[in-house]
Amino acid sequence: MTAVESARRAYRTVNPLKMRRTILEQSRRANVGHIGSCLCVVDILAALYSSVLRIEHPRDPERDRFILSKGHAGLALYAALLEAGWLSEAELGSFCGDDTRLGVHPEAELPGVDFSTGSLGQGLSIAAGCALAARMQKSDRRAFCLISDGECNEGAVWEAAMFAAHHRLGNLRAVVDVNGVQAFGRTCDVLDTSNLAERWQAFGWDAVSVDGHSVADLADALDAPANGRPRIVLARTTFGKGVSFMEQGIPLTQTHLSVQPFNWHYLPMSEEEYRLALGELEERR
Repeated sequence: MTAVESARRAYRTVNPLKMRRTILEQSRRANVGHIGSCLCVVDILAALYSSVLRIEHPRDPERDRFILSKGHAGLALYAALLEAGWLSEAELGSFCGDDTRLGVHPEAELPGVDFSTGSLGQGLSIAAGCALAARMQKSDRRAFCLISDGECNEGAVWEAAMFAAHHRLGNLRAVVDVNGVQAFGRTCDVLDTSNLAERWQAFGWDAVSVDGHSVADLADALDAPANGRPRIVLARTTFGKGVSFMEQGIPLTQTHLSVQPFNWHYLPMSEEEYRLALGELEERR
């Protein structure tokens, strides 16, 4: 790492614990779900926004681009933007309200959101286009994309992977949130993609697997020098990270009778569950 790179590392304070608290508070206030999907990507976003993304201002034309392809984790992105100072507490409080810019899925009208997302499997194509555009404009900006392991079921992801490898887009970095859970069950049961590293390598990508809850390891993997190939970081995460009953899929109220962890892909929290979840975060402080 050069002296300039070392000085840039950790140039912004992004607190994962505060992000998780923000997710719980806003999810409960708005009574919306996708909590497990948000909690598991917090550390990935913390790594990106604390030390990896080269963004002095969200409207800077030479900024790195970030695409949250798994758009249902939009609340986690809002928590990161709040930590970065690009979103106010007041606007965050409008999440999922009337006339808000903060829906369940992020929209590009909001500063800090480069592209609207939510149609799963499309984000990597956008990121590949951003990376190619940067090369054509002789810019050193990079493109980053966060996708889910469930999105790797989508054919469009692999079309984008082939495109990026063919054009040797070394300025493109993708992260797969490998949490093992998707909307209709465990990823291995819906469509098994357990050998993701080998698959991405076969498509011409530089693949690395890391602990998806180690901000330092994530930052190192994402910020490593380009080797002429696009890079995929397989981030092993725990669905619902930070809240034990979400991680384990344990129901705590009569409303939530199933013990399947993927229910927290959709379900909002009851007041009892919210209090218990906040209590667990406080114990980790």
